[in-house]
Amino acid sequence: MRALASRIIRSFNNLRLKNQLFIAFLIVVLVPVLIAGLFLTAAYRSNVLEQATRQTTNNVDKIVTQVSDVLRVPIDLSDDYMISEPLKETVAGRYETVYEATKALWDFTSFTDASSLYREVSGIRMYHSNETLLNNGEFVLETPEIQRQPWHRAAAEKDGIHWSYVSGESVLSGRQLSLVRRIPFPEYRSSGILVIEVNSDLFNAMLKQEPYDTVIADADGMIVAARDSGWVGRNLRELDMPDLAELGAGTYEQQIDGAAYRVFIEDLLPRSSVSGLRIVSLFRVESIVGEANRVALLGLGVLAASMGVGLVLIWIVSSVLTRRTLVLYRNMSRISKGDFNVYSDIQGTDEIGLLSRQFNLMVANIRELMAEVEESHRQRVDMELRQRDIKLKMMASQINPHFLFNALESIRMRIHMKGEKEIASVVRMLGRLIRNNIEIGSRHIALAEELEIVRYYLEIQKFRYGGERLAYELVAGEAAAAMPVPPLIVQTLVENAVVHGLEGIGEGGRVTVRARLTEDGELEVEVADNGVGMAPERLEQVRQALDDEAEDKGHRIGLRNVHQRLALGFGRESGLTIESKEGEGTRVFFRIRDKEG
Repeated sequence: MRALASRIIRSFNNLRLKNQLFIAFLIVVLVPVLIAGLFLTAAYRSNVLEQATRQTTNNVDKIVTQVSDVLRVPIDLSDDYMISEPLKETVAGRYETVYEATKALWDFTSFTDASSLYREVSGIRMYHSNETLLNNGEFVLETPEIQRQPWHRAAAEKDGIHWSYVSGESVLSGRQLSLVRRIPFPEYRSSGILVIEVNSDLFNAMLKQEPYDTVIADADGMIVAARDSGWVGRNLRELDMPDLAELGAGTYEQQIDGAAYRVFIEDLLPRSSVSGLRIVSLFRVESIVGEANRVALLGLGVLAASMGVGLVLIWIVSSVLTRRTLVLYRNMSRISKGDFNVYSDIQGTDEIGLLSRQFNLMVANIRELMAEVEESHRQRVDMELRQRDIKLKMMASQINPHFLFNALESIRMRIHMKGEKEIASVVRMLGRLIRNNIEIGSRHIALAEELEIVRYYLEIQKFRYGGERLAYELVAGEAAAAMPVPPLIVQTLVENAVVHGLEGIGEGGRVTVRARLTEDGELEVEVADNGVGMAPERLEQVRQALDDEAEDKGHRIGLRNVHQRLALGFGRESGLTIESKEGEGTRVFFRIRDKEG
């Protein structure tokens, strides 16, 4: 994943600035707007669908309540007829004459009265097997064809209330929802099938008020009432909804005629009922979310127009920006080819304008730096030439150095054999000192080696002046002693201190050399004496002479040589610093940093 991200970043960085601006615009503006638009559209669509779902669920619950209220009347009537003595006597009585049968039917008016009194009831019939009772539409003699009807068989086989879509036998009704219930007459060892027709107009009227397609079906899936009257009398399986008859109560997503529908099913099982009713409400999802989709399309259109305007503006702005950056690029190309007389005249106070001004400042600094480098190089060459000249002069003044070393060594051995160990030691140190000064090159040496030569020099001077006139102290830590320094730096300062600082001191002269590493890793070396010191005017002359490149045969040449070697090798801030008071002594110190560190 990290490698893929790196490749994408590299590819992006290789594009032109104008193309980067286009991609940035698409990523920063288009993608978030698209995400926000899709999210809002989906949320709006989901909210609309959820509202429709809640409304439909509430409507279905309302229909269940209303249907239960309608069915309560036929259920109560059927309970009354279960214990009705007049009904039992009328259905189970034996009639000898037509008159008796006619009179019995004339006297029993409960069915007619109930149909007139309750608007929930369209008609009432009793199917019986009493052949002596006449058939008047309310009392119907069972025939084999009637006994084969599913609703009749169901009621005969299982006690309780059955709700079925029954074909009416009276002039009051056609095929409609009916309460079917077996009424037993145990005293007469017979029974009848009571059918109470429910007024379907009540159902159709309440369903007409629903905003979505809603149907009421019996247990077999027959539609007994519907918002669309053309569905009444048909089975749910005939409406390309075969799964609805098998589904339980709940909310479902269904494909009907190739379209997505949201289907709500609620089962109603009235009191004392064996089979119940099913309320089914459904709506096409597209009809609900169509407005949300139109809003989404409108938003996409506005978004596309906005993106078009944004792309045009980005093209204009990127053209202006890239034109100025190309000018800056051409100026930098001239710099890379060595032309340092370039000046960028890009105007403005924005980032590109600031870059232009910084570019001009950078070019000016480069020119100054190159001048300083050239001057430093010239000074270094001059210093090398002068050092080479000094070395040649020193070599010219030498007469066979090896002869001198061998002669000194022979003298030292002869003195040593005579027991003059102090003189022999001084001769040995003198030989080492001369050899070091003659053989020294341009390489750096450890400070410890330099201090060892300084010690030889001071011991020889002590031998010359006597032990009481000169004392010295060399102090250097282990880390400081290991630091590399140019040769003949400290020795020159010590020689200057002895020759010029202690020359007029009768006794008690002291030279101190201290070396330490500072906290930032620089080597600080200090050479101090308690000699005659310098007056302020003389001190100022010496300080000014340090940077004077003119030839001088005076004593200032040693300090100036050391100062310029340090400045050339380590920077001007590493040159000598001199402090002195007349009659109190002189302090000379410098700081250098290991270049290899």
